[in-house]
Amino acid sequence: MTAAIPFLLGSLLLFSCALSAGKNPSDNAPATAQATSGNTIESRFAPPPGFTRQPAAAGSFAAYLRRLPLKPAGARVHYYNGVEKPANVYAAVVDLDVGTRDLQQCADAVMRLRAEWLWGAGRKDEISFRLSDGFRADFRRWRHGERIGIRNGHPYWKLYDTRDDSYASFRAYLDLVFTYAGTLSLSASLKPRPLADLAIGDVFIRGGSPGHAVIVVDVVTNAAGEKRFLLAQSYMPAQDIQVLKNEANADGNPWYSNRFGPVLETPEWDFKATELRTW
Repeated sequence: MTAAIPFLLGSLLLFSCALSAGKNPSDNAPATAQATSGNTIESRFAPPPGFTRQPAAAGSFAAYLRRLPLKPAGARVHYYNGVEKPANVYAAVVDLDVGTRDLQQCADAVMRLRAEWLWGAGRKDEISFRLSDGFRADFRRWRHGERIGIRNGHPYWKLYDTRDDSYASFRAYLDLVFTYAGTLSLSASLKPRPLADLAIGDVFIRGGSPGHAVIVVDVVTNAAGEKRFLLAQSYMPAQDIQVLKNEANADGNPWYSNRFGPVLETPEWDFKATELRTW
C-alpha cells in the first residue's frame, strides 16, 4: 500500500544528526577514571559511592543494555570507513558492528539497539519503525518476503522473495530503515517521559535539522532519590556506538545526574530536560 504523504528523498538530510549544531570537544580531553576490567557496561562502570543498581527484569531492554558488550578498555571509536574518530568524548566503545555504509548515525544507533534486543529476545514481529513520512516499516512483513519500494516519491510494500528469517536479512532491513528514518520520525514515535521517571532505555532526542539522540544505558539510585545514568550515542559520520563521558566531572566519571537543571550537557550536544522520551 502506498503511503499517503509524499516521501521526499531529498529531505533525508533533515533527519540526520547535524554536525553544524554540535559541539567541538577537545581531542585531548582527560582520560576517564574507570576500571579497565569488565567487558559489559554493568561490569565496567561501578556505581558512584552511595548509589546502587536496581535489578532489571530478566530479558528486559534494561537488562540487555546493561549487558552490552564493550571493546577492551582504551579502544577507540572508528567511523564506518575505518578512520579513527579524533574527538575523545567517550568512556567506552560498544562491541557492535557499525556496518560499511554511512548509515548508523545517532537515531539509527538507538533503533539498532532496540531492534537487536527484540531480535535476540525472539520478539521479531515487534520490530517496527516509522520512516520519515510516517510509513510503517514492519520487520514482520519484511521477513515474510515483502520489500519496501519507492514509486513517485512514495514508499510501498511489494512482494519480493520467500520468507527470510536470517540475521543478514534483518541487517538489510535495518539499513533500509536507517536510510529513510531519523531523529524526526523516531522522536514522533516515542512518548514524553518526566525526568523524575528516567529509566534505562529512555532517549534524549531532538528531532529535525539539526537533531541528535542519545540513549540511557544504565541507571543507579541513592537513598535520597537521586538518579545517575550513563549515555550512549553514535554520530556523524556513522561510527561505533560509544558510552559518553560526562565532561563536567574532572575525574572522568561518566555518570550524569538527573538533577542537571533545564539543560543536559553532553560532549557533542545539549538537550532540554523536556526532550526525554520513552518507548
